[in-house]
Amino acid sequence: MTLALAGVRIADFSHVMAGPFASHFLATLGAEVIKVETPGRGDPMRRYGPDRSLDGMAPGFIAANCGKRSIALDLKSTDGIDAARRLIASCDVVLENFRPGVMERLGIGYEDAKKLRPDVIFCAVSGYGQTGDLRDWPAIDNIVQATSGMTSLNGEPEAPYMRVGFPAVDTYTGTLAALAIIGALYRRRQTGQGQLIDIAMFDASLVFMASAAVPYLVTGRSLPRTGNTGYSGQPTASMFVCGDGREISLGVVQPDQYERLCKAMGRADLMTDKRFADLPGRMSNADALRAELAREFLKRDGAAWEAKLSAAGAPCGLVRSVPEACELPHLAGRGLVRELENVLPGGGGARALNAGFVCDADGPQIAGPPPRLGEHTRAVLDELGYAPAQVDAMLASGAAAEQR
Repeated sequence: MTLALAGVRIADFSHVMAGPFASHFLATLGAEVIKVETPGRGDPMRRYGPDRSLDGMAPGFIAANCGKRSIALDLKSTDGIDAARRLIASCDVVLENFRPGVMERLGIGYEDAKKLRPDVIFCAVSGYGQTGDLRDWPAIDNIVQATSGMTSLNGEPEAPYMRVGFPAVDTYTGTLAALAIIGALYRRRQTGQGQLIDIAMFDASLVFMASAAVPYLVTGRSLPRTGNTGYSGQPTASMFVCGDGREISLGVVQPDQYERLCKAMGRADLMTDKRFADLPGRMSNADALRAELAREFLKRDGAAWEAKLSAAGAPCGLVRSVPEACELPHLAGRGLVRELENVLPGGGGARALNAGFVCDADGPQIAGPPPRLGEHTRAVLDELGYAPAQVDAMLASGAAAEQR
């Protein structure tokens, strides 16, 4: 097997989610990712969540750090920074998501990195970017959801604003950073030159919301909140309650889809009823059509409707919980959910997600479990040319640390 990024080495100074999620994608494609963490504490995501029994390997940490190596360095110490510089010199890519200016103050910013590795690709992830009026503002996912307009899009029109229920900004920012790094690696193959990549969570959020942001940029008007109704505003792109109380999301927005819906429901009369015969009529009589559909959906269980309408070519989907989605038999054989052994504190196994796409050859894979804090410190320092006695001295002084 030859993975796409085999031979690429990454010094990952990032933490929490956006940066680590970027290097997660790169690791699944074969890159060697060396995660630089703070001795004693490590990545805060190691202890994220209410369950203290999982400290060190919290689920959020597992989600973004499988298959990486961990070296624990005190970047405020002379020896720790020396090791970081040696690491950068040995790597193709440097990834970091500190506040703007932090890496420069440590002496390992982009200009410093270029002196160590002239063709280095340096990806800096931050809340609002390395330039601009908001450069120094602190930011985390829910803050940027708010400032970017994402929060304003969620919920019913008259209801309070509601954030997206998972770290959507972090996740997409990491995905965009991975894409940018792969693009820079490809450019370097053509030009021999490295590159500085400036990824802002705010910018990424607007790109993520292109279907809402671009209509404003084109027309000068913002899209209204539509709750559980699709942006088309059609009564056939909404949520309905089924006979077992489960909710189903309907996404019938094309004329042929409407015909399939009516036939599958045994309601061909809804195609000829003058109120609903064409799209303008369905929009003008939306409440009446929605009421007709609501009565029909109550006649079957949600799973039965989902199977029947989907088979007929009328787009719909049962509202599932995350556990239900993760356990769908459909996923068997797609390589998305992977089993990991000896991951959790105490030696228990766990499951994690692969990159999310399938290739016919050399596709993404999780190389192994997430690293324990400093698990590879000694091995990486040895690779960087430190003598055993020097490694022992660094460990003794606290400039570096390893898992005991």
